[in-house]
Formats: sequence, structure tokens, C-alpha cells
Amino acid sequence: MAQEAAQGPIYIMKEGSQSTTGRDAQYNNIMAAMAVAGSVVSTLGPKGMDKMLVDSTGDIVVTNDGVTILRKMDIEHPAAKMIVEVAKTQDAQVGDGTTTAVVLAGELLKQAGILLERNVHPAAIIKGYGMAAKKALELIDDMAIKVSEKDVEMLRKIAGTSFTGKDSENAREFLSDMVVKAVARMMEKDSKGNYEVDTKNFVLVKKAGGEVADSKIVEGVVIDKGIVSFQMPRKLKNAKVLAMEYGFDARDTKLDAEYKVKSNVGFQAFRDEEDRQVREQVERVAKLGVTAVFTTQAINDLAQNYMAKYGIIGLRRLKRSDVDRVAKASGGQVITNLDDISQIDIGTVGQIEEIDVGDDKMTVLTGCKDNNVISFILRAPTTHIVDEYERGIDDALHAVETSIKDGKIVPGGAAVETELSLRLRQYAATVQGKEQLSIQAFADALEIIPKALAMNAGLNAIDSMIELKTKHGGKGGRNFGLNVYTGKSVDMVKAGVVEPLRIKTQAVESAVEAVQMILRIDDVLAATQVKPPAGPQGGPGGYGM
Repeated sequence: MAQEAAQGPIYIMKEGSQSTTGRDAQYNNIMAAMAVAGSVVSTLGPKGMDKMLVDSTGDIVVTNDGVTILRKMDIEHPAAKMIVEVAKTQDAQVGDGTTTAVVLAGELLKQAGILLERNVHPAAIIKGYGMAAKKALELIDDMAIKVSEKDVEMLRKIAGTSFTGKDSENAREFLSDMVVKAVARMMEKDSKGNYEVDTKNFVLVKKAGGEVADSKIVEGVVIDKGIVSFQMPRKLKNAKVLAMEYGFDARDTKLDAEYKVKSNVGFQAFRDEEDRQVREQVERVAKLGVTAVFTTQAINDLAQNYMAKYGIIGLRRLKRSDVDRVAKASGGQVITNLDDISQIDIGTVGQIEEIDVGDDKMTVLTGCKDNNVISFILRAPTTHIVDEYERGIDDALHAVETSIKDGKIVPGGAAVETELSLRLRQYAATVQGKEQLSIQAFADALEIIPKALAMNAGLNAIDSMIELKTKHGGKGGRNFGLNVYTGKSVDMVKAGVVEPLRIKTQAVESAVEAVQMILRIDDVLAATQVKPPAGPQGGPGGYGM
């Protein structure tokens, strides 16, 4: 033993590696996660503040959308990254409620830290949080109100709640109405007879300049490009449409080749051959009755001339998604070779028209075979505002879609969190062991949502919580939430402030899973950073000062 002791410490990791163990590791992780939650808590609710994010290139984003803020932040701490994943999961599953999920996760970790200081073992905290989450999900489902695709007015309120607190709130009614109309057009019945909303049928085209009232829904396809040549028609009725990944151009040889032209006659013959190829391509399309071509490839000047003679309009160098949407809407197919083209590949639309939107040209296809394809032309005074409107529309679309799919909604304004906090305290009294403390801590953590709503609105958080708890303690008060405009507790369902059930359930599930994972970590092993070799004069990469 003396010989082993004389050998000194044994190193199992590279020099420069760092290891944090025990409570230090747990507290470091908790503090990092709380810092992430603290960065977005002031954005919560209708009165939440915005964040200005400036990236390394100087581009600016002004938003209060939680997942956008967290994605733009350059976060390095591993535990903090796990909290960012909570926001990403919430956004992927529901499309809204990201700030709520992150703030709840941060507060759960804060309460866990308090329990750790009281010598409650992490295993007891993890188990208690799991029990509390399971009970919370049952209570949320019990609070749910049924909704269907026929409840148009309620769907407008759901969309309106999503817009509340964003820069798009001043156009909430107008945009909510447009979102509900768009969703109604995109709904399709699945094999079981239930309505599904395919958001792939939706495309939003942004154009800065003008007012939001200039925005409009197009029942069809909008392409953010004009017709390629002024010689072509600006408008076509009952058009036959060809969508393709193929260009009208002279074909290149498959092998590298060099042509040496020794006379004007030889040069003219070369040009005549290119002319013939392009002419035959256009003629092949014209013989099939095609009057509009949409391609991801080029349409050269010669092809444009021939297309104009045949009365064919063309749009070139489009995104593949635009070409796919044209094919779907028109009932055609995307082709990659003109040699195999047939009538089956050609779609039809009622009208194609080039329109002016601000100073730009757009092409609109309406009267399509597939009437579930919807386009949204979004206008706003500046680029930053139109981007924020887009984020609001995305949240509202997902909220309405989720409500229709699940068929259930819950009251907003922190009514759910307040009710859960009270009921979980009652539930904790029935549980034996230290898990009771964890369930009580979970109940305390839920209060951060109504408190944050109040604080962000400039209200007294304690007074607001007392009033909310009084309402929820009485008969028929579980739908009461905080009206941040008046500072009073009101019935959120009657006030029209409602949210999809899944926003709340997913927030609880995502937050608890991330918190449990972080609390299980008691050792952080960080490898040494690899540094670039110093140059001959000490400068990086071989360069001097």
C-alpha cells in the first residue's frame, strides 16, 4: 500500500481536461439552465418585451418569439443547450408555447436547487417531478374544452391568442380571420374520417412595403417571380401547365469537346444546329397544347422568342418547392426529360396572371384542380415587421391545426398553471416520503407563469396571484386567468383567450424530461480544447503579428 501511495495520483484524462463532480456539477448545470430561461422570461405574455438579436454579420432580428431567440443565441454550456432543445421540441410538436416550456423548465430547476440545499436526494426529486407531471397531465385533460373544425369563431379566438403579445397584435383580427380561412381550405379527411390539416399546402410570400391590410389569401399558387419575357402574354385563361426540372437550351455534349470553326459558313451551321434543338424542344411542348411552363432550369433568349410565338408563357430558375406546388395544384407531374412527356404529365389551371406587388412582379395561379393549395401574400411596412408577422402567422397556423387535430382547447392567461398549482398541493398532501416535497416544489414552479405575466405587464405579482388563487379556490373558477390589460382575474373562455390543449401538455412533458435528465448528472467531464499550432513568431497558423 505504501508503494501505491508513493506513486502519486493517477490521471485517466488528457492534460487540460476538466472534471466537475457532485453538487458543484449539479449547481453549475442548474444555474446555466436558469440563465437561459431568464433570458426569455421577460418576453412572456401580451405585454412581454422584445429582444434584439445581432449576429456575426450584423443582421438584426427583433422578436419576442422564444424559439427564435434561443436559436439565434450562441450558447456553449451543455446544460443550457438541453434547455434550448426543450424550445425546439415544443416548436416542432406544437409550433407555439416555447417560452412557457423554457421558463417552466428553468423554474423547476430552481426549485430543485432549493431541495438539494435541504439535502433531498436527486432521485427523490426526479421521482416526485415524474409523479407531479403525470398528475398534471390528468388535470389539464380534465380542464379541456372540446372544439371542432366547425367552430369557426372559436378557431379565430385560438389564432388571436397566438398573435397576442407579438408585433402582429395590432392586426390580430385581420390576420386571425385569414389564418382560419387558410386552414379551412387546407383541411382534408383522412382514412378514418377525421380532418387533417396539411401545412405543406400552404406557402407564405413576404413583401415589405405597404400595410398589413394589403395582405391577401390566394386560393392557388403564388410565385415570387414574373413571366420571363415581355413578349409573352401577361394573363392566360384555362392554361395547360408543365412543371419541369429541365431547361430550354441547346444540349451540351456529355464529353468535353472543343469546336474549331474555320469559316463563317461553319459558324452559321453551328448556330443553326443550336437553333434547331431549341426550336424542337418548344415545338414538342406546343404540340401537346402546353401554354405555361414552370422550370427550375434556364429558358434561353432563343427559347423565349419561340415560346412567345406559340403564346406560351414561362417562368425559369424557380425553387423546386415552387415547381412541386405547381404540379400538385394543377394535377400534373414534374418531368425531367422532354422525350418522355405525355398528356398525363400536363396539369390545368383556370387562370395564370402576372400581378404587381409593390415594385415587384408575382405570378398567380388560380382555379386549380387541387383546391387545398393556399398562398398568402403578406405585406408590412418594413422587413423586420414582415418577418415578425410571419412568425406570428406560423404560430397561429400551428395552434389552429393542433386544436382541430386534438379537438381540445384550454383557457389561457395562466388559468391552467394556477389551477395545477392548487390541485398539485392537494395531491402532495396524499403522498408519503420526500416525493411530497418535490410535488410541492413542482406546484411552486408553476406559479412562475402567472407571476411573469403580471410582472411583464407592470402589475404586482403577489396581488395578482392572491386574486387568481381566490377565484380558483371558489366554485366554477378554474377557467379564471389574468387579464394583463386590466389587472383583474376573468373567465378566459368567456373572454376568448384560449389555447390548444397540446401547448400545455407538451410544455409540461418537455420541461420535466429535460429537468430530470439534468438532475441525473453528477459529473461533468470536459475534454481539453484543441488549439491551433503557433506560427514561427508565435502568431496563429504560421503568421506573425
